[in-house]
Amino acid sequence: MGAASGRKTAAAVTVFGMCGIIGYVGRTNSDQPLEVACEALARLQYRGYDSAGIVVANENGLSFVKRAGKLSVLEQALVENPLPAATAAIGHTRWATHGGPTDANAHPHLSANGEVAVVHNGILENHAELREELIQAGVGFRSETDTEVAAHLLARALAEIGSLPEAMRATSKRLEGAFTLLAVAADNPHLVVGARRTSPLVVGLGEGENFLGSDVAAFVARTNRALELGQDQVVTITADAVNVTDFDGNPVKAREFTVDWDVSAAVKGGYATFMEKEIHDQPMAVRDTLLGRLAPNGRMRLDELRTAESVLRSADKIVVVACGTAAYAGHVAKYAIEHWCRVPVEVELAHEFRYRDPVVTEKTLVVAISQSGETMDTIMAIRHAREQGAKVIAVVNTMGSTIARESDAALYTHAGPEVAVASTKAFLSQIAATYLLGLYLAELRGTMFPDEVRAVLDELELMPAKIQRVIDGEEAIRDLAGQMRDVQSVLFLGRHVGFPVAMEGALKLKELAYIHAEGFAAGELKHGPIALIDEGQPVFVVVPSPRGRDVLHEKVLSNIQEVRARGARTLVVAEAGDEAVAEFASQVFWVPPTPTLLAPLVAVVPLQIFACALASVKGLDVDQPRNLAKSVTVE
Repeated sequence: MGAASGRKTAAAVTVFGMCGIIGYVGRTNSDQPLEVACEALARLQYRGYDSAGIVVANENGLSFVKRAGKLSVLEQALVENPLPAATAAIGHTRWATHGGPTDANAHPHLSANGEVAVVHNGILENHAELREELIQAGVGFRSETDTEVAAHLLARALAEIGSLPEAMRATSKRLEGAFTLLAVAADNPHLVVGARRTSPLVVGLGEGENFLGSDVAAFVARTNRALELGQDQVVTITADAVNVTDFDGNPVKAREFTVDWDVSAAVKGGYATFMEKEIHDQPMAVRDTLLGRLAPNGRMRLDELRTAESVLRSADKIVVVACGTAAYAGHVAKYAIEHWCRVPVEVELAHEFRYRDPVVTEKTLVVAISQSGETMDTIMAIRHAREQGAKVIAVVNTMGSTIARESDAALYTHAGPEVAVASTKAFLSQIAATYLLGLYLAELRGTMFPDEVRAVLDELELMPAKIQRVIDGEEAIRDLAGQMRDVQSVLFLGRHVGFPVAMEGALKLKELAYIHAEGFAAGELKHGPIALIDEGQPVFVVVPSPRGRDVLHEKVLSNIQEVRARGARTLVVAEAGDEAVAEFASQVFWVPPTPTLLAPLVAVVPLQIFACALASVKGLDVDQPRNLAKSVTVE
């Protein structure tokens, strides 16, 4: 524990590093700031972290505790070294980028005189040159982090200017990269100042108290009123006021919104893990995403689709940009949108998109998919696309997120908070939302008749109940996971929309069970992957419906026979009533009959349950897999 002196000379700043951030100001000295910070950091654990810390401010100065490791380590340190009553606090869970996960590198970081504290999310790209400048000026460093640079710069600016908000504006102008900074100073324990460039930051509005957080989960237990912050803005909160300016000090009017879920949505609800809860949340998540999409006039209506209809009609190409699971949702969308809209769709990994000089014009429609709306690679991809004149539609789960704000239009999924790092309900909600987008575009472009659109919407309305039926049969899948505790490799095969489902199933096993898993297009078997098949090799096969696309069904049956003949253990996801698969399957997991293009909404669920169950029987951390963070907010 460290405690700054009560002197009111130069200021002390604490900077918090990546992942979870909380700031709080109340009216009087109490234990409330510490309580708010602790509960917020607990709810922000899902973002991924390897150290944590809290600093509080009162009339006597700043006091802090920070520790490497899980929050339990910090909590024990707080028991051993209690922090005093205070009016303000900032807290942080760090995901190491510069410097390893040590006590010294944990946030907060203090200025040399210990009177300013800062927490930081993001990466300061010019930290090396700024560090050298500070060293030449006689400043000593106690950590390996880029964040400590910001702490020292802010303290020096505060000593010169005398105002923490002004000092934050001056410091922010000197920093390059993506960052969120929160700061408290010993000479004014009644305010917290934050700055935002690209990295997320939102304001919580209370009565006699106000909050800052990396997302609304930080303060939703205390208030459901929030403010969006834009790019290159500084916010100052006191117990009774919130002031927002740009980096030049010009006043900014931030948009208020209401958080439409409460803290009960971010707790496990009786399940052993958040991931189990979120798998069981999926029927509701899909239902809520589909809700209210048909206007009284019978036409579709989506959220903030501000793009002119003429632009959407004239688009000659659609490019989906996303990463990880969201990219697989984009692959599913490609099949549906091309079929319904008769327009070519490309799916691009966002981190590759802008570096390969993509062909993007004013007639290109870019669809950006991200659960958090803060995925840095996707943010940079949409900025590049807009520079080329393309229009961007965001499919996001987080209202007020960067991607939603910087896009020309936003289509929100309504999955609620997803706490587990491995995505489940966000994935299904993203697929459902892109179906809606595809149908909307088909209606607008005249490639489907209104009754055809309505028929698909009617089928979509049946999907939550079908997803629930799959979940209700989870025991058989969990039993399989128990039998496969020691398996070291699992392969997944699929055709058509089953191919991205296979890739997503493999990703879930990599993320959660730490074993080799790979998803293949089933037609690729003879082109190399069949060499991997050996006696007992588990192979999941996603079988298309026998109705409507018989040729694909027959080909996948042939693929099952090919691997089974070579000793594979065939684990088949098939439509109920498809008895043709039983002869060649070691085990079948039945899903309800579903139109082919909509089938991923049910076919992926057994694969999610299996990955979750296998990780659990192996004794692994299902909600926070090693080396992973929920939101990748740096490139």
